[in-house]
Amino acid sequence: MIEDKIKELGYEIPETPKPLAAYIPALKVYDLIFTAGQLPSVSGVLKYKGKVGSELSLEEGAKAAEICAMNCLSVVKSVCGSLDKIEQIVKLTAFVNSADYFTDQPKVANGASELLGKIFGDKGMHVRSAVGVSELPLNAPVEIEMIVKVKT
Repeated sequence: MIEDKIKELGYEIPETPKPLAAYIPALKVYDLIFTAGQLPSVSGVLKYKGKVGSELSLEEGAKAAEICAMNCLSVVKSVCGSLDKIEQIVKLTAFVNSADYFTDQPKVANGASELLGKIFGDKGMHVRSAVGVSELPLNAPVEIEMIVKVKT
């Protein structure tokens, strides 16, 4: 079971984060689940804040991306009932609150991508975009959204 694998890796599926505004955390369309952007929050509190490359290190940014990925999985589970229904992580988009001249957004996103690979193996391999931005909600360092294919 996927949740057992997650526990073996030292993680747990968090409680589904509450939306910050007028949207829903995830939406299922046919066999795809689209998540809203998820921040690196734990129990409703941002674990990391600030710009990667000045206030936070690359390593801290990658850890924040891991938390975002776990929050994405939480909202996926809230829609489909079980992470064992995931057939493929299709796409991940990472927005990185970047300091001026910081260009390692792909390495920050690797925090999420590598974790998904450890959890799902080949099913965790996905296409991806990693985008540097000047600000994110609540001064979060990373926001990640995901598209997942599930068994219907």
